[in-house]
Amino acid sequence: MTRRSTGATTMPPAPTIPKIPPAEVLGRLAALQTLPTPALKEMWRQLFGREPLIFNRPYLQSRLAYRIQELAYGGLKPETRARLEALGEQLDGGNVVLRRIRADSRPLPGTRLVREYDGIQHVVTVRADDFEFEGRPYRSLSAIARHITGTRWNGWTFFGLKGRPEA
Repeated sequence: MTRRSTGATTMPPAPTIPKIPPAEVLGRLAALQTLPTPALKEMWRQLFGREPLIFNRPYLQSRLAYRIQELAYGGLKPETRARLEALGEQLDGGNVVLRRIRADSRPLPGTRLVREYDGIQHVVTVRADDFEFEGRPYRSLSAIARHITGTRWNGWTFFGLKGRPEA
């Protein structure tokens, strides 16, 4: 026969996140540049109350720098958060996945890409589903770069948007 516990389970106490005096902010920010990665991870645990999900040193440093300032001076006002959420929903209809894809891949519709080639300035307008160049639609920046140069180019590289997919 097994016994069942009838008492409530105890939850571990929520970690207490320390307040940071504004006078300490600059020193802490400067220290982020010299601390070893294990020390950055420990600071993350203290300031966020959980384990870091990413161990990339520049990521840890930038997020910790923001968190130090947030704990010293306060975070975004609720009105500002609400406004940012509303703008995000305007952009993508509330679809968080689409928001991340758009932020990581294509420039926003209406963006003008300017590239000088052989002494001529070429302007491309980003549209919702394609690109416009010289009054004609193109499905990709690579097609426009090929039209301009006569050779194959990665369109993102040609227009200075290196490292981004053409989707």
